[in-house]
Parts: sequence; structure tokens; C-alpha cells
Amino acid sequence: MNVIASRWICCLLFALAPALATAAQTAPRGPVDARVLAARLYAGAAPPSWLGDGGGRAREAVRLLRDAPAHGLDPARYDAEGLASRLDAGVDVAAALAIERDLSTAMLQYLADLHFGRLASGYRLPSDDAPAFDPVDHLRDALRTGRMPEAVDAASPPIPMVRRVEATLARYRALAAAHPHWPDLPPLPARRIEPGTRYAGMALVRERLRLFGDLDDDVPDGDVYTPALAAAVRRFQARHGLAEDGVLGAGTLAALAVSPARRVTQLELTLERLRWLPRPPQGRVVVVDVPAYRLWAFDGHDPAGQLLEMRVIVGAAARTPTPLFIGQMRYVEFNPYWNVPRSIETAEIIPKLARDPGYLARNDMEALSASGRVLPDAGALAALRAGTARVRQRPGPKNALGAVKFAMPNPMNIYLHSTSAQELFARSRRDLSHGCIRVEHPAALAQFVLADPERWGMEAVAAALRPGRTVTVPLRETVPVVLFYATALTDRDGRALFSEDIYGLDEQLAQALRAD
Repeated sequence: MNVIASRWICCLLFALAPALATAAQTAPRGPVDARVLAARLYAGAAPPSWLGDGGGRAREAVRLLRDAPAHGLDPARYDAEGLASRLDAGVDVAAALAIERDLSTAMLQYLADLHFGRLASGYRLPSDDAPAFDPVDHLRDALRTGRMPEAVDAASPPIPMVRRVEATLARYRALAAAHPHWPDLPPLPARRIEPGTRYAGMALVRERLRLFGDLDDDVPDGDVYTPALAAAVRRFQARHGLAEDGVLGAGTLAALAVSPARRVTQLELTLERLRWLPRPPQGRVVVVDVPAYRLWAFDGHDPAGQLLEMRVIVGAAARTPTPLFIGQMRYVEFNPYWNVPRSIETAEIIPKLARDPGYLARNDMEALSASGRVLPDAGALAALRAGTARVRQRPGPKNALGAVKFAMPNPMNIYLHSTSAQELFARSRRDLSHGCIRVEHPAALAQFVLADPERWGMEAVAAALRPGRTVTVPLRETVPVVLFYATALTDRDGRALFSEDIYGLDEQLAQALRAD
């Protein structure tokens, strides 16, 4: 490109603002409309130029747009190939305006998608006072400093999980490219295949365990299910939320049947969901991944990062799925009463009480009038049916909340709590609650959120958990609780973790992204 053409391009850039301002009146794409951003980009006195250096910046931008799959995004959304073809065809003065406009719009959309996600987020943190990410300022700085690749990397949210999932995505994308045909596994000859048993699909099982990194290469061939294969299956089961019994059953075979291409989609959906999250707080935070039935506790001030991990029980998929939001844990209640929600009263308690007048007494429950007076059992049923009374369960071994409740006031009355039914944590599928989250290790979680080792050390928490009076302890600082949904994650050791889509939200999100 000659000097005269470059000057013409710089002049033509000033004409972009009114054209883009008109385009901004049309329907937006996703949570951020890049056409609105582009109008701002060119509204200044010195608009940036992609082509003024002979097109080098433009070609670098196209290379970055073509690399969108590394971040779980589709380069076609930004017309990467179309822009590349137009640049390769040569840019004259007449075409410069359109190239500048379209490339700026594509890069602004890309930066916005990387940071915010393609769809609008429902997550908010009241205390989130981080400076807002502005794709326009971000792009201006990148063009001014000539550090466009670094700007693209910095657009992603500062969440370590994003980088880990992107690394896993690269591995599974390579697997999907190398194995586009994913043969079906033969049916099992019996309900369970244990070590020493023969299975016609053992070669495929062995190959897949190797591909996924669960099996060493020195395992001999054959159709016998060996102890070495069983050990590899246990590692595979641990990564897929299955019972770690080393037995080839229907659930394990179904997980082995999922193709790498399908896993790629799951990982891409996780990246979209991670971009919805606000900036991580500097203090303590609790994260629950609902389909993984897992809780993690982090401290932003601690170099070690993750401090706790435990199994949880979440809302039943068919009836009472756990809602997804960010709550603010404000207090811990030892030996709590359980105030039964009205929905449970009408669906469960009233019918049982109608059949069995002694139901409340046997379950340590009592009916309370609107003024808080305990009603005699004889009059409880009529009052409950009329809606003039409510049910609560007294503290004790039968209490549904167990020995402690972690309260985060919200309109849906969702909170974390312990449970007396510890045996349920051994199940691989744990969507069993009415919506609240039951935690496996309540004492450890109490110590974490109370964050006061002198007053609330191990012994003090253990004493508070014993049967006794109800004690409410306000937290010194509120703790955000993120109720998240991801069927694909990566742990700190780089292991890919996959879960069943228990609420069917993956397909809903995939459809929404296709429609965007």
C-alpha cells in the first residue's frame, strides 16, 4: 500500500462514526453489540487505523480471530476467513473504509465475547467494584502499543479455571480431529464386567483409556479385563463422577462412549459460563458445581488458593432443581430449627399428617400459629390446610438440616446445611434434595467461613455441632457462594473432569448460542 493510499484511509476513518451510529440502532448481538462499540472507537479526534502500516496490524488481527477456537469461540462469528480473503485480494482506497469498519467491529466483538461471554449473564456480586472492562479502550491501547496478542489474552476473565479449561479443550480438540469416527462399544455380556472376565470390546476400552490418559501404554493386549485395566477404569470413573469401583458397568460404558467431539462442546459451554461470572473477590468464596455434586472453598488471600473440597447433594432434577445464583453467606446457625417451606408442607407434610395424626410428633415437628404459638397436634392439620399455621422441625438427630445451617438470605430460601443421612454421599448421582445443598464435611466448612481460629477452632466447632441449644454466629465478612453449572472442568493437576448434564442445561445453552 502506498503513502497516498494510507493518507486516504486515515481521512476516510473520520467518516465511519455516522455510519456506525446508524448501524447501532439495529438489534444487538449478545450482551454486547460491537457496532455500538465501533461507533465509539471512531468518534475520537484520532481514529485508529488497521491498514496505515501496510496492513500488518490487519493481518495479525485476522490471525487472532482465526485462533478463536482455542478460546471455545467460533471464528465464523467474526468472519475471520472472509476478512482474510479480502485482505489477500488487495485493498484499494475504495475498499479501505469497509475493511477498517468490519475488522474493528470483528475485533471488538471478539474481545467482548472473550470477557463477557456471548450471552447475557445472570450472575452479579453486590460487592464487585472492579473497574468495568471496556473493549473500546482495550482495543485502542492494543493498537497504540502494538500488543494485540497480549490484549486478546488479557480480555479473558482473570479466573485460573479459564486457562485450565482452555488447555483441556486443546487436548480434546486434537483428539476429536485425530478420531472423527468414534465406534460404538459392543454390549456387555453381563450387567457388570469384573477383572478376569472377557469382553469383546476390550480393545476399544483399552484404546480409549489410553487416549484419555488413564491407562499406561505397557498394558498387554487381549480381551480379558485385567487388574491393570480395572485400575485405569477407576481413574476414569473418578474423573467422570462415577462410583470408583473399577467395574465395567452401564454407567462407565456410557461415559466411554462419549466422543471427544462431544467433550469439546462441553468444554466450550464451560468457557461461556465462566465468562458470565463477575470478578473473583479477594477474600473467601465458596463454589458449588451442581452437576459435579462438588463444593470448593477458596481464599483469594491465600497463595495455596483452594482450601476445601467436598461432595454435596443438590436439588432433584425432576422436581426441585437447585437454582443458579451468587448468594452472600451471612451467618452460621448451629442446631437450627428447620422452617419447612410451604411447598413441602402442601406436597408432603399435610398428606402424611392426614393419613397419620402422629406424624409431626414422631418426626420432632411442631405446628406454629402466625403469632409463633405451638399448636396442639389435634388442631394442626386444619390450620395447615387453611394456611394459618406453619411447620418447623426441632433441632436434634431427626432434623433435616442436620447440626448446622449456612445461611445466605435469598428469595428462594436456598442455603447450605449438614445432614444426618451421611450414607447418601456415597451415591454417584446425588440430586436428592428439595433445592438446598447438603455438604459432606460441615465442620470443615464452618471453620472456613467463620475464619476465626482462636474462637472457632476445630474443638469449638465440634462442641457447637453437638446436640444443644440453637446458636447463631454472624460471619465477620460475608462469603460469596457461587452456585454454578458446568459439566466439564479441569482440576489443579490438569485432569479433565466431566459430569452428567442432570438438568439438561447444556443443550439449552447450545441452542441459545446457535440462535445468537
